[in-house]
Amino acid sequence: MGGKIENYMKPGARAHLVGIGGVSMAPLAEVLKGRGVAVTGSDMKESGTVDHLRSLGIPVAIGHLPENVEGAGCVIRTAAVHDSNPEIAAALRAGIPVFERAQAWGAIMRQYKNALCVSGTHGKTTTTAMCTHIFLAAGRDPSVMLGGTLPVLGAGHRVGQGDTIIAESCEYCNSFLSFAPTVAVILNVEEDHLDFFQDLEDIKKSFRAFAELAPADGHVVANWDNANVRQTLEGLQRPCLTFSLTDPLARCRAENLAWERGLPEFDIVIHGERYAHVKLQVGGGHNVSNALAAACAAYVLGVPGPAVEEGLASFTGAGRRFERKGAYRGADVYDDYAHHPDELQALLAMAKTLGYKRVVCAFQPHTYSRTAALFDRFVEALRGADQVVLMEIFAAREQNDLGVSAKDLADKIPGAIYCATLEEVTSYLAQTARPGDLLLTVGAGDIYLAGEALVQQG
Repeated sequence: MGGKIENYMKPGARAHLVGIGGVSMAPLAEVLKGRGVAVTGSDMKESGTVDHLRSLGIPVAIGHLPENVEGAGCVIRTAAVHDSNPEIAAALRAGIPVFERAQAWGAIMRQYKNALCVSGTHGKTTTTAMCTHIFLAAGRDPSVMLGGTLPVLGAGHRVGQGDTIIAESCEYCNSFLSFAPTVAVILNVEEDHLDFFQDLEDIKKSFRAFAELAPADGHVVANWDNANVRQTLEGLQRPCLTFSLTDPLARCRAENLAWERGLPEFDIVIHGERYAHVKLQVGGGHNVSNALAAACAAYVLGVPGPAVEEGLASFTGAGRRFERKGAYRGADVYDDYAHHPDELQALLAMAKTLGYKRVVCAFQPHTYSRTAALFDRFVEALRGADQVVLMEIFAAREQNDLGVSAKDLADKIPGAIYCATLEEVTSYLAQTARPGDLLLTVGAGDIYLAGEALVQQG
């Protein structure tokens, strides 16, 4: 069948997915099955996602064993699964081609007329979700791939019949360079994932290559308020629609911006003409910017302004993006996925506009490398809360070779409390909570479980 991944995505082909329970592997399994591919998978543990895949007739083995790949035409893995994995090693020995998850999504994208790919260090999930709401409102029946769950979909993905696929596009391990955007959105370019990238210049190079994937008749949508984006795209030979909250030279602007009870209302003006008048159900200047990005992507793909208004009016946030969990003794409990200092700063600045007596932030840093590389910026961002609770670092894919601990952050923040475990976080929040507080659990790990436990006690 040859080495091209497209050859393995056809009806009757057999694909085995290693780590099939993951956030963008599970939707990939569903999409492939929908295309007539015979899909099997394996995962390290049972989960609701695994149950769901089995209910669709996809066999999932628990544990990674060489025999799981027998009979597969190809094997697809995530960046976290290495060649030493027993299934990957068995596939390589047997001459079964092994592809990355991102390559599979790229092959799927090439079968759509429009591939709207949303990239950036922050705001990807929210902006991808906003685009989804807009395209649903426009009746365009999009397919969607998100890195989080979206209440309107009840999932992180959607298989539509329309000519557009909307995909969150992550720069980690350069996975977005396997994609095939016809519209490449770049929200911001900042230092992150320094366990993979050498430095900011290396990251800019990667985003530049992503922008250049857009064809000559495609579009790049770019945030002109971000200096790194401007530098990354200098001299780019692609049609570029720039958006900004402040720069009068940008082609798309938010005008007549007014705030009511922490929520923004504004006109979206593109090429000097009003395209849409928007009222958002989510706060923060960063979400005004995200809404402009989504509107620009809709504009270049011919979506009428009223669908942008309707789509954005119905968007109340993606799962784990300032998501209300409930209340505990007169305090509101929310959860947010912020795991980079810029995201934390935006979250806490927005939280301060909501009129709570105190903002209590329980933060779980994500990965040792990120905590060490951006240490001082985390300290500065966390000082934006009235009370900080720090839980031990969530290791994700790493060993602690750097000897860094969340306690080191706590020591630098006046009045901060350090907790080694989820149980300690829950019990401290229960002690400190007062009526009128906003209790925030923040991070990309499992800290949201502390807020959920609190709400159940409440």
